[in-house]
Amino acid sequence: MTQRDLRVLPKAHLHLHFSGSMRHLTLVELADKHGVRLPDALRTEWPPELSAADERGWFRFQRLYDIARSVLRTEDDVRRLVREAAEDDRADGSRWLEIQVDPSGYANRFHGITEFTDLVLDAARDAAASTGLAVQVIIAANRTRHPLDARILARLAAQYVGRGVVGFGLSNDERRGTTSEFAPAFRIARNAGLLAAPHGGELCGPATVRTCLDELGAGRIGHGVRSVEDPELLKRVVDAQVALEVCPASNVSLGVYRHPEDVPLRQLYEAGARIALGADDPLLFGSRLAEQYETARTVHAFTDEELADLARSSILAATAPPDVQKSLLTDIDDWLNTPATLASY
Repeated sequence: MTQRDLRVLPKAHLHLHFSGSMRHLTLVELADKHGVRLPDALRTEWPPELSAADERGWFRFQRLYDIARSVLRTEDDVRRLVREAAEDDRADGSRWLEIQVDPSGYANRFHGITEFTDLVLDAARDAAASTGLAVQVIIAANRTRHPLDARILARLAAQYVGRGVVGFGLSNDERRGTTSEFAPAFRIARNAGLLAAPHGGELCGPATVRTCLDELGAGRIGHGVRSVEDPELLKRVVDAQVALEVCPASNVSLGVYRHPEDVPLRQLYEAGARIALGADDPLLFGSRLAEQYETARTVHAFTDEELADLARSSILAATAPPDVQKSLLTDIDDWLNTPATLASY
């Protein structure tokens, strides 16, 4: 069967978490270097079996994530992570990366949230220079912490507008906290010109998507897949062209859907939703960006023309300037005009 190579399909990657982007080999090497004991799920039984269908499952996921984050001890560790994330994304055809980070999770080890943010942005500039991939940053607040902490992060993010920070997010277990209480933080971010890109509509149903739209002014939604359960809401998302950062592998790994074919990717696409496929946390879910497109091809029967549509949607959902978007959209057309070969992704 002839297929175009998905690894050279130009695309944007808009849903990638900082520590979760780490290579497994890097995790093991840094753990050994710094004397961090890794559980079998992160060393010999990787990728781990996960589920967040209940609080116990989410706690295990978060514990593994926290262990992974703990191996980042030095400036060189951070620079390595960002450089390798960019290299892996570029190898998967990504031309624009927006990596998401909560600086407060690293502040104690890196002398504060400002110092850590400076380090990440400098590492992003170096990675962009070495790989040719544009690397931007979304600063994200944590739903499990007090909304006042989110305001501090929003003010921090606002200081870096035009200097590598392009958005403000809200992550962690959406079943915890009250999403509407984060509205003041998002107002600060939006007033500074940042994209509002909170998580919603994954572990909880469509109501969280509505709250993200109504209370947080979301321009993009992390995940948002469960908006399909409310046709009126889905129509609103489609009409407003609020992009959904759909992460098929993580949806299955975390138990949102039991099987890959259950992820409503085809339903969202046929409804006209603007979709940006993302890998979420490759370190924990075991697959990177190109594999999400391969899933669309093999599990959901997307044709090359439809896969090109997904790539276009990711570019249009990105914070890239219009001239960059135009150039990348042309490159996608060129990919589609290239004859298919026996090479698969």
